[in-house]
Amino acid sequence: MVVGFLEVTLSMEGNTSLKDKRRVVKSLLGRVRSRFNASASEVGLADSHGTAILGFTVCGGDARVLGSVLDHLLNFIEEAAMAQVVDSRSECMRVG
Repeated sequence: MVVGFLEVTLSMEGNTSLKDKRRVVKSLLGRVRSRFNASASEVGLADSHGTAILGFTVCGGDARVLGSVLDHLLNFIEEAAMAQVVDSRSECMRVG
């Protein structure tokens, strides 16, 4: 089994409250979950109004396929234009 993860740091300028941020994050996480069948969660900077770190995981049998899925997932987030991607990192690792 191969597990792939993607960590994305987002900037959401213009958000004036945590409520605004949660609305954007919740919408983005839901769209990614339904489109890519990926696990998704906010994993850092939960108390910051304008910045969030989101984590995504996928699993399968082929690291190249998972790498491609993670690339498409990142492109989807960038094109959604709900927030600006400031940084990202991804990795696929064989387990077992």
